[in-house]
Formats: sequence, C-alpha cells, structure tokens
Amino acid sequence: MERARTAGSGLRLALGLTLAVLVVELAGGLLSHSLALLADAGHVLTDVFALGLAWFAIEQSKRPADRHRSYGYQRVGILAALVNAAALIVIVLAIGFEAVRRLITPEPVQGGAVIATALAAIAINALVIVTLRGGSQNLNLRAALLHVTGDVASSAGVVVAGAVILLTGWLYIDPLLSLGIAVFIAYSAWGIVRETVNLLMEGTPPEIDLGAVTSEISGTSLVTGVHDLHVWALSSEDVALSCHIVIEDSSLGDAEHVVRDLETRLCDRFAIGHTTIQVESCHPCGEIHHGAGEHNHPHVTLTFSARPAHPRAAGSSAPPR
Repeated sequence: MERARTAGSGLRLALGLTLAVLVVELAGGLLSHSLALLADAGHVLTDVFALGLAWFAIEQSKRPADRHRSYGYQRVGILAALVNAAALIVIVLAIGFEAVRRLITPEPVQGGAVIATALAAIAINALVIVTLRGGSQNLNLRAALLHVTGDVASSAGVVVAGAVILLTGWLYIDPLLSLGIAVFIAYSAWGIVRETVNLLMEGTPPEIDLGAVTSEISGTSLVTGVHDLHVWALSSEDVALSCHIVIEDSSLGDAEHVVRDLETRLCDRFAIGHTTIQVESCHPCGEIHHGAGEHNHPHVTLTFSARPAHPRAAGSSAPPR
C-alpha cells in the first residue's frame, strides 16, 4: 500500500508538470504560428492521458470489490482508454489537415520562439522523467515513462525545425515535421485501440502463452488432463484464469494441495493473480455430452478459487502464498 501511495504521488506531480508542458507548447505554438509546436502539444496530450490513466489505475486498485463490482474497478480505465484513443484520432486528423494546407500555402513561423518553447518543454519533461524513474518496477509508471521519453524526442525535433527556419527560412520543415508527429500519435492511438479491444473481447493477453500455461498445469503431480482453459485480462495489469483439471483419484486434501501449488506457480511464472480451478476425478467433463452453452455438469466437482497472490498482478508487496 505504501508503494502504491508513493507511486500515486509521483504520478500526480508528473501529471501536473506535463499539463504545464501542454500549456507552454499551446501558447508557444499560437504565438509563433508553428504547427510543429501545436502538433507536439497534441503529442503531449497523449502523455497527459497516459499519466492520468496510470494514476487512475493506481487509485482504483485501492478500492475494494463490492456487491456491484465483484472484480473491483480496474475496467473503468478501459473506458477512459477508449476516450483517449478517440481524442487522439481527432487530433491526428486536425494536424494532418492543417499540415497539408500549410504545405500548399506556407505561413511565416517565428523560429526563435519555437526553439525557446521546445527547450522549455524538454526541461520540464526531463524533470518528469526524474520524478518517474524511482518507480521503474511499476508497469504503469514504466509505460508513462516511455510516453514522456518519446515526447522529449519529439520536442528535440521541434528544436531542429525551429533552427532550420531561423537559419534558412525554409518554412516547409514545419508542416513536414507536423505530419511526422501526427503519424507517431496515430501509431500510439492504434496501440491503445488494439489493447483496449482485446481487453473488452476478453482476449488472452499477448504476453501469455496458452501452450506454456497448459504445459505448466499438465505437468503438475496427480494432474492427468486440463480443459476449458481460459485466460483473460481484467485490466492492463490484472490477469485471471479459469480451467478444469482432471486428477487421479485422491483425497480432498491432496486435491487442495494440487490447486494451491498451481496457484503459486501460475502467479510466479505468468503473473496470473486470479485463478478459479475446478477439480474433476471420477467423472471428467469429457465423458459428459452437453449442448453448446450448457455448463451444468451432473457430477460432483471441487472448485478452489484464489485471491490475487502475485505482487505484480495484485499491486501488493506481499509474497505469493
């Protein structure tokens, strides 16, 4: 909990500083008539969303599950990510339209103001990076750090564009760089859309190899088969698993030991924090012929469920049980 509180404080500070960068670049872009600066401000807006979502995810992880949200509130962040992606698409279209217009009819740009604004943005973003680096073990913080680092590179490109305009007067560099930044934003937006759709479709997280999960379960002592295996993500960091395992005829205590052993190993190897494992012995599901969608088995099963046990999956510093 203390680690989550520290990470949340760092993200709030980083979010405030990034909002300052956004204001500076918007003002500088409007004053200097630089589309590249305005495009970079659009890229900074992606950082604001990324930092905001990361902070939101940490804050939501502190809320306990209740009667209405038995898995907690992690998926609210997915809805926010959809809004994020939609906003980015609008920004890309606006930048692209204005860049094409300026390629046809170039507009004067104040190179000195562009350079000064971009350098100020780089300085503030450098402070954001220093603020976030302390939480490099947190996946949310690492993702936000990558966003801000990319923005520093984008601002450096704006500095180069301002220098070219100041030294040569070649105005086409401004809309050309803007198009490059727009492509970069579109790429980021597509990544968000792809991940969000996969989460909403309850797809298997890309980092999870179902074959490896099956092998891990099948290789467990007393386990003779596994089926109805499902792995999905509750959020970008919270993974769940459910399956049926067939074990040799054994006592209830032995069956529970098998399940507890599986919980620990699935958490250690795959960071799967929520597991629901149905144990079958004398009448495996494969012997029952039931129709599509029917899942009421006329035989007795033992089901064991696990609360989040892995520190990475559960946002806790407690060791796996």
